[in-house]
Parts: sequence; structure tokens; C-alpha cells
Amino acid sequence: MQYGDLLTFGGSGLDRAAELRPKADEIWSAGQGQVILFWRGKPLLNQGQTVRLPLDHSVLALADDRPIYLGRDEGVHVFAADISKWKPESIDGQVGQFVDKSLQTHPDFPEEWAFEELRQAMTRLTARDAELIASAKAILEWHRSHRFCSKCGVKSELAMGGWERQCPACDAKHFPRTDPVVIMLITRGNSVLIGRSPFWPEGMYSLLAGFVEPGETIEAAVRREIFEESGISVGDVHYMACQPWPFPNSLMIGCRGEALSDEIVIDPSEIEDAIWVTREEMALAFTGEHPKIKPARNGSIAHFLLQLWLADKIE
Repeated sequence: MQYGDLLTFGGSGLDRAAELRPKADEIWSAGQGQVILFWRGKPLLNQGQTVRLPLDHSVLALADDRPIYLGRDEGVHVFAADISKWKPESIDGQVGQFVDKSLQTHPDFPEEWAFEELRQAMTRLTARDAELIASAKAILEWHRSHRFCSKCGVKSELAMGGWERQCPACDAKHFPRTDPVVIMLITRGNSVLIGRSPFWPEGMYSLLAGFVEPGETIEAAVRREIFEESGISVGDVHYMACQPWPFPNSLMIGCRGEALSDEIVIDPSEIEDAIWVTREEMALAFTGEHPKIKPARNGSIAHFLLQLWLADKIE
């Protein structure tokens, strides 16, 4: 069974219209389309629904750079723009934190329109809006962190509708990067291996995960990461599903595997804790009845894979 389309950010069949990226500036200048807006990585939403502005809206004068061309939605061109240089009257200390429930409202917009942290809103979005926002958030972050040419150090320029940066000095071309991350449902009998980062909310546990290294297969990355973080050896590994994860620009590769051992020895430089949890305990965590464990965030691939495991639907 293919699970990818069931996941948040899992894809909606967006027409990315890559052939039109060289003409993105022309399309924008002609006013043909709509734009979704971001501030410090937070999309502009109206009570959980994506706001799409006309291309001539006055607030776009605050945009940090040229817009990103995202593609066509039912024939309508859609762009993304970032106004992070705008300074709200006050900024809550939650901004930029793992848990950010703060909302920022711009004086040119209705009160119900606000910039909202995507982790808080992602399960309320339609599949199409989720794909658009995830794509835009990830590529805007790439532009923010890759402003200078890695060959000669000169500031590069946005090109191809935002899907490329070009160096005016040495002509080098740079393309958006996506980091592959394995995230693993590791089981042994009736139990699953979960862990937590010290930066997460108290009690929150999730599946173990880690970046794939250069020259490494997905299967090898699963075994290495699990052993490094928990001291557990893993046998067969099978791919399950993947999820774009724009925090900031990862592709979460969901796998399952059978543990060959059960004694946990954590690496405290990697994680704060790792434990085996029975199916019954995890069911209590999902219903909010477990005294210590809170499950992975709804909308994440970890939450999705654990739901499949609880329902005994893993093939």
C-alpha cells in the first residue's frame, strides 16, 4: 500500500509548471495570479485557511526579495512572498521556538488574518494549501540561508522563479537543497522504540530519526542512526512512506525495522531518552490518558506510522 498521499504535505498533484519558471517575473508583472505571504517562516492564514492576496497588494512592497513561483492551482498562477523585514508592534517570545502559539497581525489586514506557526496549523490545511505552503516555506528558508555563492563568496541572485540562485561574478548556479532524513518505526514483539529530544515539550516522545550521510543507503542510515542513538541493532529494514517536512527543508523517509536486541544505551549527545513502549501504552498516549508520555505531533509522519502500528495495518 502507498501511504504518501495520506500524509500532511504528502502531495496534492500541484502543477508546478516548471517550464514557466523562466517567465515568472513576466507573469508577476502582468498581475496574473495570487500570492501567499510569509513572515519569519509563518504563513498568513485566516482561521486556519490560507490567505491568497492579489499581486498588486500594497503590503508586497515589504517583500524581502522577488517572489517565488510555486505553480498553477486550477489554472491560477500562485506565488510566495516573504515580508520578514516587517516589524510588528510587539513580538512574543515564542517566535522561533519549537512551540509557538503566538499570532502576528498586520494593520493592513482584517483582525482574523494572522501569521501562524505552521506546526500549529498544518492539520487544518487542505492538501493543496499544505503542498503550496510547505514548498514555499522550504524554498524561502533556502534562499535566506544561501545568499552567497559557495564558490567565490559573492552575493548571488534569485533566478528561475526562485528555483535557482545565480552568481553574477563567477556564473555558478545553485539549486534548492532538500535534506533526506530517515525516521524509523522499530519494533520488537509488542513494543515500539521511541525517544525524545531535550528541546521538546515535557513528555513528548516520537520515533527516532536522523540524517542520511553521503554515500549511505536508506537501510544503512536506519541501522546506523538507531544504533548510535539507542544502542539497538536492527535487522531487516523496509520503506513505508515519505513526507516533505519544511522545518526547515527535510524529506522524512519513513521506514520500519525489527530490532535484534532490546537493551537500550542512549547517546546523551544525540537524545535525552529512549524507551520501549507497548501497544497498549501507546494507545493510552494517543488518547491523552498516559501519565507520562505525549505522542508525536499530529500531522507528522511519526504520528502517522504509529497510528498504522496501533491499528495493526502495517504490511
